[in-house]
Amino acid sequence: MSRIVFTTIGSLGDLHPKIAIALEMRKRGHDVVFATHKEYQAKIQALGFEFHRMRPDNRALDDPQEMARMMDLQTGSEYIVRKWVCPSLRETYADLMNCAKDADLIFAGEGVVAARLVAEKLGMRWASSAMAPISFFSICDPPVLAPFPILAKLRGFGSLANQAVINFAKLVSKSWGEPVHQFRHELGLPPLKGNPFIDDKFSPYLVLALFPSVLAKPQPDWPPNTVVAGSTFYDGSDGGTELEPKLKQFLDAGEPPIVFTLGSAAVMAPGYFYQESIQAAKLLNRRAVLLIGKNAPPENLSEDILAVSYVPYSHIFDLVGAIVHQGGIGTTAQALRAGRPTLVMPYSHDQPDNAARVERLGTSRTVARKRYTPVRAARELSELLEHREYAEKAAELGRIVGAENGVFVACDELEKLL
Repeated sequence: MSRIVFTTIGSLGDLHPKIAIALEMRKRGHDVVFATHKEYQAKIQALGFEFHRMRPDNRALDDPQEMARMMDLQTGSEYIVRKWVCPSLRETYADLMNCAKDADLIFAGEGVVAARLVAEKLGMRWASSAMAPISFFSICDPPVLAPFPILAKLRGFGSLANQAVINFAKLVSKSWGEPVHQFRHELGLPPLKGNPFIDDKFSPYLVLALFPSVLAKPQPDWPPNTVVAGSTFYDGSDGGTELEPKLKQFLDAGEPPIVFTLGSAAVMAPGYFYQESIQAAKLLNRRAVLLIGKNAPPENLSEDILAVSYVPYSHIFDLVGAIVHQGGIGTTAQALRAGRPTLVMPYSHDQPDNAARVERLGTSRTVARKRYTPVRAARELSELLEHREYAEKAAELGRIVGAENGVFVACDELEKLL
């Protein structure tokens, strides 16, 4: 039996795909331990996995102001790297080294730059994941950069223009990796060729692309050891959890509603999203379900609008008419699997790129967060709901995504490393 350390930082959108893989690896006889934020300890231990706290702690999960800084369109990614990941680099390394020294393999989520340091120091193989297509920063399939969305207009001008966009991203973020380069020197490890957050972040042994294959095809400039496994879905519903009676009654009482959700991170900094969404639903005269997380329910809701804290997406997405969300890769993948048209209001990071990709697929429309108003949202939703090609394309892609078995592919590849 092999001992494997799964390590990840970030939101539940980063953790849940790893849980899906870990559950299957355990079924196959492997001993899986988790090293992640202390805020996830109860969830991990409830599933019967060994847990190790790995700093930094994720205070943003209970701090709306911190989450707003992390989700800022212009500065969110830089803030996370400079003010959160790098200042805790030595603590992350120490915590991960403590639980990995007796392991056979490390499987690292994005942003855990210490995983490479630990693996190299221990002479251990490790695998890394790419949660969204933007992770590859491909010249052949250039991403939408959240702070500079205007650069996406250069996409159709060929490889030279795309190369310029990627070079610009590398230039802007070049200094972000200096603490990593310095720490590698202190540890006596050889220098990296590139930026540990951009072009020199993946394992030389295995890179698992954990997103639906319809979002991006392998490109010549992806790492050659990349395997597109597909999404690995987990939302806590494996035990057959039933919908709460109030929600089930609401869903059964009329036409399929529109679901408004902000995933597991952006929901901590919703702004006026839910109030504006209520007004949009009223303008359309449509029923709606609001997934509001820990936020207080909006006041004076009509009988056609229901607010609930949380519902597993796999239990509700395929029962609705359309989905409005923030564009996180986990929510995007669940919506694709459900085969439902979507309106995406991206915040930051990978979300603008994910939004652009599903829009190009013909299943979705996009509205910028600063332009999300009741009238604009209602207009975009009307286009989605009145033109059947959106629903037809969504259903077509839903069958493709639903047929993928990302968990089995990922586990097979991890076992090859063992």
